[in-house]
Amino acid sequence: MADVVLTPAQEAEAQRLATLIGKKAQEEALQMVRLLVAKPDCELLGAVEFEIRDRAHRLAAHAMETVLDERKKGGTTARA
Repeated sequence: MADVVLTPAQEAEAQRLATLIGKKAQEEALQMVRLLVAKPDCELLGAVEFEIRDRAHRLAAHAMETVLDERKKGGTTARA
């Protein structure tokens, strides 16, 4: 996947939104790692793998919701 080239204003907005999303990302990463550390190697695939994926999907949904909420507030604009 190629890097996205942004204007300076868009980059500033991306940085601001990343800060908002970052706290949730750090919390989710810690929960994922706790789960992984608690399991022996033979249990890392299967149910644990699906729980890790579910957490990643929840984080992605949070990122989408955050950006959409910020746009509704007028905090950011859609890219043309």
